[in-house]
Amino acid sequence: MSRILIVEDEAIIRSALRRLLERHDYRVDEAGSVSDAMALDPQCFDLVISDLRLPGEPGTELIARAAPAPVLIMTSYASMRSAVDALKLGAVDYVAKPFDHDELLETVARVLHQQGSLRAEPPDIADTSGQARPMIGHCEAMQRVYARIRKTAPADVTVLIQGESGTGKELVARALHQQSRRARAALICVNCAAIPETLIESELFGHEKGAFTGASAARTGLVEAADGGTLFLDEIGELPLDAQARLLRVLQEGEIRKIGSVETRHVDVRLIAATHRNLQALSKTGEFRLDLYYRLNVMQIDLPPLREREDDVLLIADVLLEKACRRHEREGLRLSRAARDEIRHYPWPGNVRELENALERGVILSEGHLIHPDDLGLSEAAGAPPAQRHPAPPRQPLAADEEPPPEGDLSLEDYFQHFVLEHQDNMSETELAQKLGISRKSLWERRQRLGIPRKKSSRRRSD
Repeated sequence: MSRILIVEDEAIIRSALRRLLERHDYRVDEAGSVSDAMALDPQCFDLVISDLRLPGEPGTELIARAAPAPVLIMTSYASMRSAVDALKLGAVDYVAKPFDHDELLETVARVLHQQGSLRAEPPDIADTSGQARPMIGHCEAMQRVYARIRKTAPADVTVLIQGESGTGKELVARALHQQSRRARAALICVNCAAIPETLIESELFGHEKGAFTGASAARTGLVEAADGGTLFLDEIGELPLDAQARLLRVLQEGEIRKIGSVETRHVDVRLIAATHRNLQALSKTGEFRLDLYYRLNVMQIDLPPLREREDDVLLIADVLLEKACRRHEREGLRLSRAARDEIRHYPWPGNVRELENALERGVILSEGHLIHPDDLGLSEAAGAPPAQRHPAPPRQPLAADEEPPPEGDLSLEDYFQHFVLEHQDNMSETELAQKLGISRKSLWERRQRLGIPRKKSSRRRSD
């Protein structure tokens, strides 16, 4: 589903445009000025529709600042001069207000189609054997990730990668390093959560002999080892506050000081950090330094969870299955149609890592040439029998006055049905999908499968 950002200071026009686009299944966000739009990270959208005249900076400012997202300019001054000026600055097109609905929708569809035909190529990543392989996936969310990698890698700025555990944050870090000007230097990867808190400062910044009990020799820290190259700090949200203060000095001054030393050393390191936690929220509770967060978040890359990557899950499964077959010398194994369906509809809370483990189980347990759903063991992982997760015959929705079963007896499908019936009068389809942690497409598919009609009132809130 394409994401569109509307930048318009008049609330009536903004609301009307949002309703129009949402009726045609676009996912829409709003902003009233260029500064508000920048706070929403316009580069992550598929299209920005901006008024020309805005409070503060004009809408044309977004043309460069939202790149690679295309910007469609709206103007109530329907003169050729303002339109041509916007196009010269790089606007993808313009529409005159008051706009014709059909004409606007046609323009939006055309721009998005043109952007889709210019798909970003997945970056190549060298594996442990040195062989370069492209990242896997073609969904819209990954297209945005690839575009951000391509633009960010050569810039030599600090990058913050956000995403759930198991989504491939280290792969993105490797892609950034290998496409940067530091590609010939070292990439040092550190999992901050895997190092004891008492040792993390010594590991990162080094220590002198005798600096503390057990320091029988001087040690070079990992920050210094990455000098000239890239340092990747995974799970940076787990870094203790003392180490955060030292890391902040590295970013601000490019200097480190070993534990027990009075001398400082200059280092030239590009830092890439990753986390599954909300660092801004952690800063409000005092668990993460706000000044360090701002230093880290020069550029941000958001990785989508596997459940939101549509058919990418089957592409990834095929590649991982091939690797598992080679490891266990079981060439020629294939997934049955039922197993592929199981993989496609499973929510994958553990993301790619969980998928890899399931396929490994399948390769080990399968007895013929096909891997079946029971071999994958997903029902045990989900804690529910397969019958509750496979597509079921359409059910009759509960009557408005019918009491739901006790919470402990709810299956995943029962929970979905009760949640939708309870909230669809007050939430849009987009809001329902976000609350359930699924895409709008998945919401629609489950409605169809369970026989839950989509009520007109489900749009009431967005109207």
